[in-house]
Amino acid sequence: MSDEQVQTGPATQTRRALLAGAGALGAAVVLSACGGDDSDDSAGGGPAPSGGAAATGGAGDSGALASTADVPVGGGLILAAKGVVITQPEAGTFKGFDPICTHQGCPVSNVDGGTINCTCHMSKFSITDGSVKSGPATTPLAAKELKVDGDQITLA
Repeated sequence: MSDEQVQTGPATQTRRALLAGAGALGAAVVLSACGGDDSDDSAGGGPAPSGGAAATGGAGDSGALASTADVPVGGGLILAAKGVVITQPEAGTFKGFDPICTHQGCPVSNVDGGTINCTCHMSKFSITDGSVKSGPATTPLAAKELKVDGDQITLA
């Protein structure tokens, strides 16, 4: 058989059908993973941050983002669906930051060891001011103004 000749027949047809079916299945999986629903995402989206807090936004139905008790001292809480990371660098001090890494736009993944971490490319940002602690990111996370009223945290 020369390079210009292509084998056809039942074996080739079966292989083509198998590959086409696998491709369609793969596309369906990717598309279903990208799809979303319009329901309220009270779970905060994304993986639960470490540092002792789950991204539940446990503030109930008050309209608050979170309760102060939800944000561990020296850690933070990622509320991706609400567009904010809340940190508590020291007891009673709450800071807010954009949850999107400034390197290539990945959502940050967790808050641990005094940093807000993006596991896409391993950038780390300070929980105190959002500054870059290690790259490849070179730009800090944008600050978000928070308001603390009693034990409830909201965007200012």
